[in-house]
Amino acid sequence: MQTITILGATGSIGLSTLDVIKRHPDKFDLYAITGNTNVLGMIELCQQYKPSIAVMADEKSAQQLHEQLKTLGSNVDVLSGTDGLLQVCSEPKVTTVMAAIVGGAGLQPTLTAAKHSKRILLANKEALVMSGDLFLSAVAESNAILLPVDSEHNAIFQAMPSSVQSGGALVDAGVEKILLTGSGGPFLTKQLNEFSQITPEMAVAHPNWSMGAKISVDSATMMNKGLEFIEAKLLFNASFEQIDVVIHPQSIIHSMVSYSDGSVLAQMGQPDMRIPIAHTLSFPERIESGVKPLDFTQLADFSFCAPDFSRFPNLGLALEASKVGQGATTVLNASNEIAVAHFLNRKISFNNIATLNELCLEQLGSSSPITLDDILELDQQTREVALGLISQL
Repeated sequence: MQTITILGATGSIGLSTLDVIKRHPDKFDLYAITGNTNVLGMIELCQQYKPSIAVMADEKSAQQLHEQLKTLGSNVDVLSGTDGLLQVCSEPKVTTVMAAIVGGAGLQPTLTAAKHSKRILLANKEALVMSGDLFLSAVAESNAILLPVDSEHNAIFQAMPSSVQSGGALVDAGVEKILLTGSGGPFLTKQLNEFSQITPEMAVAHPNWSMGAKISVDSATMMNKGLEFIEAKLLFNASFEQIDVVIHPQSIIHSMVSYSDGSVLAQMGQPDMRIPIAHTLSFPERIESGVKPLDFTQLADFSFCAPDFSRFPNLGLALEASKVGQGATTVLNASNEIAVAHFLNRKISFNNIATLNELCLEQLGSSSPITLDDILELDQQTREVALGLISQL
């Protein structure tokens, strides 16, 4: 029986995780859920799933949730803020933490879970993009278990030999290349001269996946794939040259691993996050996820192409940042969060997301943070610089 904390329970990953665990009440016990400021969503989840603890981002939201749950006769304890997040990640009875908070806000609780030897199901890219070696060192020192939930990294993990899954070197296992696939998002074939007219509604309408607004925009700019490139380098101890990004619009092959003997192993499945979630929850075993298997007689042709960096400049920025190091990737993540938020609020154009990211990298990308405090300070500094540059765009 695993006892689980779900960070980001009201988001798409969190809801999919709840859907999987409710299918296996004999295997999973829900201890805590967190939900930022989504009081209505948390009320519904608390009533349906009955966790012991619910955590909100601030005291106001926590008080509202507490009062509503009390009225409904619920005995769920309500906590708030960073302290509440850290408490439900370090609780001794918790064995497993689903890290699904979007953005830099997920770094500290995920790092806390690592330091307390939890089984971490990593859906939060920023824990690696922002803290990289620091996070992986915490995992190693505490003997925590780290399993990737992102469909691409989970696919790579599944296609790797057990020696690499346990931390072994790629070259010793005969791995030639990691082939990181991406759909190309909703604008793969859109005319470049029309990009300035792209609206938030257009950007969040992903052709294959159902995701939150921020990650949907990242998919449309392919920043999502850039962050995944950075994450894959760290997760699998790969060099820049050992990873290729491949556009696969159908989103059926979630990623591939190419071996030195010419073999290529691909993980395939429906574009449904319950598959990698179920895999990480049960690894090394398998459990039912609620997703129907592929019917190959009904599949259209598979197609592949190389990414066009003039169409997806954010991808190019991310790949370059991965060469520079921790400071550059931290800056890029923070500036991109500001840029996407302002695009969604119609304050900047779609094209200016990449422009803002490039300007921030030029100013701060050579920084060399070492400690967690350094990283958090650089993250905050970048956000302030990005906000200052918004008016120029």
